[in-house]
Amino acid sequence: MPQPPSTSSQIFNNADSFAQAFDEAWQAHSREDPSHGLSAAEKLEAILGCVADHPFAQGDPTTARQVGAFRIRLLDL
Repeated sequence: MPQPPSTSSQIFNNADSFAQAFDEAWQAHSREDPSHGLSAAEKLEAILGCVADHPFAQGDPTTARQVGAFRIRLLDL
């Protein structure tokens, strides 16, 4: 899946850059399909798929998943 447009013109191979991309993808999904009917776990999987091309997700998918789950808890998404 293509990566959603980033508000930043630079993408870095680190957790902060991944978290920003994850948040943007989560918000875009919520705007495009507010009544998606997915559980938080299902939506996490969908968003991880959206940002799968991010260098951090490719280099460390386990930690990328943890960052995504953390963002959901942190932001009460």
